[in-house]
Amino acid sequence: MMVTKCRLWLLVLFALSGNFCFAQSKKANPAQEADKMQWFGDAKLGIFIHWGIYAVNGIPESWSFFNNYISHEDYMKQLDGFTAANYQPAAWAKLIKESGARYAVITTKHHDGVALWDSKMGGINTQKHTPAKRDVLTPFVEALRKENLKTGFYYSLPDWSHADYDVFTRTKKRYTLAQEPRRWKKFLHYYQGQLRELSKTYNPDLYWFDGDWEHSAEEWESAKVRDMLLGYNQNVILNSRLNHYGDYATPEQGVPVVRPQDPYWELCLTMNDSWGYSPHDRHYKSPNQIIRTFADCISNGGNLLLDIGPKPDGTIPEEQVAILKELGRWTGKHADAIYGTVAGIPEGHYHGNSTLSKDRKTLYLFVEHQGAESVRVKGLATPVKEVKVVGTNAVASYEKQGNTTYMQVPAQAYDAQLTVLALFFEEPLKLTLPEQTKVELTTLQQTGKLDNVQRNRTISQLADNLQAGHNPFQNTSLQADGTDVKQLKLADAGVERWVRKHAETLYKASPGLPAGHYEGATSLSADRQTLYLFVEGKPTGPIAIKGLKNKLQRIRVVGNGTLLGHEIFNKQYWSDIPGIAYIDVPHELLDDDLTVIAILLDRPVELYREEIKPIESN
Repeated sequence: MMVTKCRLWLLVLFALSGNFCFAQSKKANPAQEADKMQWFGDAKLGIFIHWGIYAVNGIPESWSFFNNYISHEDYMKQLDGFTAANYQPAAWAKLIKESGARYAVITTKHHDGVALWDSKMGGINTQKHTPAKRDVLTPFVEALRKENLKTGFYYSLPDWSHADYDVFTRTKKRYTLAQEPRRWKKFLHYYQGQLRELSKTYNPDLYWFDGDWEHSAEEWESAKVRDMLLGYNQNVILNSRLNHYGDYATPEQGVPVVRPQDPYWELCLTMNDSWGYSPHDRHYKSPNQIIRTFADCISNGGNLLLDIGPKPDGTIPEEQVAILKELGRWTGKHADAIYGTVAGIPEGHYHGNSTLSKDRKTLYLFVEHQGAESVRVKGLATPVKEVKVVGTNAVASYEKQGNTTYMQVPAQAYDAQLTVLALFFEEPLKLTLPEQTKVELTTLQQTGKLDNVQRNRTISQLADNLQAGHNPFQNTSLQADGTDVKQLKLADAGVERWVRKHAETLYKASPGLPAGHYEGATSLSADRQTLYLFVEGKPTGPIAIKGLKNKLQRIRVVGNGTLLGHEIFNKQYWSDIPGIAYIDVPHELLDDDLTVIAILLDRPVELYREEIKPIESN
């Protein structure tokens, strides 16, 4: 009886200690966490590498057989084509460093179970089962460290090829955990043994887990795994895909519309539509789109993990090399605005992305257009000392009118992709509310003739007013065709010209989209089925809209009638999360003051503003 009681107490203590470890694994000391995460928060850019046997046929990694697009047997025949014959890990590492990335994450083992190192735990690997006949992981880790880059390991928790893993394909299971718990224990021993092996052999800086959705934290033994990995390296960083026993969030493919609440997060993004090498996937994003996406991430306090997919011989596709090199040119030029910065000013102050120095004495504004009369930011309570164009010797002139600071960028100082302005302050930046300067009809009737700069500012203010729901032409004689604009008796001929040309935008306009969906002002028609985008200056690339659930039925230039096309990126076929819509606006169609693009939607506007989560299918 006494023995039984002792055993009972031991069980209780064990359970309590287990719960304590469970909680501790999720919540570490905040100061220690901040120290551990500092390099990650400062790094901003990483390169993701999906390399495996799936590159042989250029088909989706692992999912090809899981979704029954191809048999497992035929999928595994790709082992015979993985040669790594032209693999140059030192060249990979140099290219990654040239891109401006500060860390890299490589797929040590994807869901197909093929490991890139010679695992002593058994299973399939490149050394024993492919013509490469080599461990391809070790030389890459060595090359990264020679370049002073942090090392990240992608590791799939599921192994759909392993005989002791319960799931085989989407339609087949080998067993259930309830029926064969010992078999599941064997798999836990296998995968945890591989993680011990990776930690002992390589001591990575970061683990990037995937596939946790197939089992609960208790089934994976997530708390135990976290504690085990921290036991090898107390500073190792884990992503969130260990059933939330990680250090940072990992949205996938879509830039969040609303700034994530997680203190650390990282967007993983493909250059085209494929993670691994796919020679038939030509749907590449341009360097401009990728650079702007990167700016969007760091503006919102996150990192970008940009993916490449090497060929089975170890060479990196030319298109991907070109993107990395142009990205590297831009990051090198604008390093001050990127590394070691923090999230920028809140939305509403500036139509675009921004970052701040940690001491808040420098504000960096990312400018997506060229040639506009003024770049403007609202609500700066701290006086500006100086404005410079980052990466050049150019100084931008500036002046403050009311609540708005206007900056003039020298024409020769613009960057081909994305210009960055640095605003310097003597004291840490403080902000006031970004209140709009109200534009009233009486003001437009009394201003007199305006110069080009003042006209541009007035029209831009008018667009901001429409966005906020203040329309000075509401309840006036203005009609959608603009033919009666003379009756309004506007004082400046240039403003009158713009109003006549864009009258449909002003006629019974509704407030525009919330901040985060478009880098500029917007408004909506009265029925909320036509979306108007205000385009400043000359965009350096296609204008972009995020989080729009609607189908885009027709796009045209207001006052011109020219129809425009669009392209959708990052839309997953099985998901209701919208992709990003990109619209190219030819420069010859741009208005001298402010261009307006009208988008006819399939129904009244619907927006996606929820959290973007990891992909659990493919």
